[in-house]
Formats: sequence, C-alpha cells, structure tokens
Amino acid sequence: MSRNTIGRAASVEGVGLHLGVPCRLTFLPAPSGAGVSFRRTDLAGAPTIRAHVDAAVLTDRRTQLGDDPVSVHTVEHVLAAVGALEVDDLVIELNGPEPPIMDGSARPFVDALQSAGIAPQDGSVQYLELQEPVRFADGAAEYEAYPARRLELDVLIEFPHPMIGVQQGHYDLSAERFTAELAGARTFGFVREVETLRAMGLIKGASTANAVVLDETGVVDAELRWPDEFVRHKALDCVGDLTLAGARVRARIVARRPSHRGTVQLVRAMRASLMRGSTVAELGIEDIMKVLPHRYPFLLVDRVVELDPGKRVVGIKNVTINEPFFQGHFPGHPIMPGVLIIEAMAQVGGMLLLGAIADPQSKVVYFTSLNNVKWRRPVKPGDQLRFELDLLQVRGTMCRMRGVAKVDGEIVAEAEMGAMVRDR
Repeated sequence: MSRNTIGRAASVEGVGLHLGVPCRLTFLPAPSGAGVSFRRTDLAGAPTIRAHVDAAVLTDRRTQLGDDPVSVHTVEHVLAAVGALEVDDLVIELNGPEPPIMDGSARPFVDALQSAGIAPQDGSVQYLELQEPVRFADGAAEYEAYPARRLELDVLIEFPHPMIGVQQGHYDLSAERFTAELAGARTFGFVREVETLRAMGLIKGASTANAVVLDETGVVDAELRWPDEFVRHKALDCVGDLTLAGARVRARIVARRPSHRGTVQLVRAMRASLMRGSTVAELGIEDIMKVLPHRYPFLLVDRVVELDPGKRVVGIKNVTINEPFFQGHFPGHPIMPGVLIIEAMAQVGGMLLLGAIADPQSKVVYFTSLNNVKWRRPVKPGDQLRFELDLLQVRGTMCRMRGVAKVDGEIVAEAEMGAMVRDR
C-alpha cells in the first residue's frame, strides 16, 4: 500500500484544554518517510518533536511529547484523527504548547484533514504486527494485545457515577467507522475534581463548551451525543496514543480502564516484543556473577535468557525449598517473601543496566524508587520465576524501568523502578 500525506495545508485554532493558551494548529504535507511530527513555531528555531513513543513523557490526564519547554501537551485527539485516517507523513505546526481543544473531540481535526485531502505518495507503509500476545498493567489500567490483521479495540471503563457505571464497546477500526462512531466523542470530567486539577495547573482552558462535565447526578449544560459517549471517548484516546507506535497498528487490543500513561507503555511493550532477535544474549550464572556484586544467599538470579542492553532483559529464578528464607518465613507454609521477589526483579534490572558496560565490576546500581508495586499471587517452592524488564527512560546516570514477574505465564508481581549507575 502507498503511504499517505495530505494535499494541502489546513488549520484550526482555539484554546488548549489544560494549559489554557490560545493556539493555531496547521496540518502540512510531508515527504514520504518523514513520519508525523509537531513543530513549535513559537519557540526559537522552531524545534520539531516526533510523534513517537520514544518522545513520550509519562503523564496523567494527557499525552505529552518532549520535555518542557520543547514539548507539546495533550496531543491525543489530534493523533487519533491522524492515525484513524492513516496519514503516515505529516507536519503539525503549533504556535503554542498545546493543540486547541475545539469541542473536546477529534472531529474538528478529522474534518480539517479531510478538507485538505488524503494524498497517497510513494513509499512503503510500516506496520506494527504482533507475533505473540502482549500483556501489560499500570495501576488500574490493564491491557492485552493479540495478533490481528487490523486494529480492533475492546474497551471497558468503570466510574462510580450514575451516568457512566460500567461501559464497554468493541470497535473494528477503519477510517469510516472511526469517523462515524468515535471521532465525535468528547472528553469528560467531574465537577468534584475541578479544584484539584486546577491546583495541579491543569484544565485552565476547560468549559462545558469543550468537555462533558458531570456533577453528582448528571451532565451540566450539555446533552450526550451517545449514551455511551464516555467509553467511546476512551477508545478515541487509545487510537491517538497507539499512533505513537510510528506505524499502523494491526492488533486486537483489550483495554480495561485505560489511561494515557498506560497506553503509551503498552505501545512500548508491543514494540519491545518485536525487537527481540539477534541482539539478545543468554547468560549463565558464571556470567551473571561477573556483572552483579551479589553472592549466596543474596544472589537471586539463576539465568538471563534475553539481554538486549539498554532495552530489555529477561531473567530466571528457580525457587526451591532449600532457599534459606523458607526456614523463618511462614514455617510449614513456604511462601517466597514478596520483597525478595522485587529484589530478584531488581537484580535482573541490574543486568540490564550493567550488561552494556565494558567494566561492570567498576560500577554499582543503586535503586532509588519503587512505584506501582503489586503482588498478585504467592510464589512457592517448585515455581520458576520469569522476570521481564523494559527500560522506560534514561537521563544521564538515572533511569526508569518497568518489570513483571511471571510463573507459568501468569503475572505474580510487578513494579516500576528508578535506579542510578555509580562508580563502585
């Protein structure tokens, strides 16, 4: 299939939802292979920010690309239109830090792109096609992604409000169906959250004209476009965040209580699942001991089965009744201490950070933070723990990673970790 750009420029303007800054947004054609990018014309040198998951910053309530001040906030509705219409090459110019929120949906952006005309051009379309299922969880947000021939979304949301409750929908995505079923679904929020969000510097541009606002009993100063407009909008957000894959996504995605930060990390996990290959190394215990400073009884990694330095690591811990901690931890009812599961995960993470260093024995990894730690079921003697960790961000000597621990393919624990590499 040919790649797509647009036939001519098209603009919209208005105020940004969260930062409240007026902005004019202009869609511009781009050459084949350029991909999608944002250009901040209000900043010196008009810097460009790729619409790609590598540029995403994990934030709540919105999707942000780039670090302030060279950043663009709340891009999900714009990218939903771009991705749903399968526009592969595009420049999105902004004279402010945030696209205009318009009516709170993606329809104004769909209309602008369609008025500009979708223009095919030479070049190969890039697809993200899964070879195996990918599962991911971030707080309450849970995702499963399966190989498929096109993009399908199954979305479920839960809000303790009489207008919402539990809503779910299945969407077999095409440009036509997105335009008819999802593009007009508006963002929504609650009166009870207004003061808290404004204290956080958010929703400065929000009003009942650009968002569905709910008080304790119903919708304020508006009517719903669909009874299930809320889950439709969450599906719209997912389409926008999935566009950050930098390719057209072909997968069936089941999203329960999705969030922006969760979907961004799902995209990273899907991309990571495709990047395993010739760069992956396998290390035995002797190799591990050359890298990690730990020794018995505190060395909790038996084998590394995948190591892609700076990207991903998978390690194995065989749990046996001979572990010294079973003598005092629930005697007669052996369960591996949860904190030691996380410690073993951290040691595997140390292999990810030190594995690319020429002289790892001169360095040491200090873990600086733990977030979103969950234990899902006990680990017992005879279990084999499989730790899978992906690097999320690196800034100098500081980094963040996310890990899951599995037994027989089932997640038993998960955590996000912050760490630094220092001289020993």
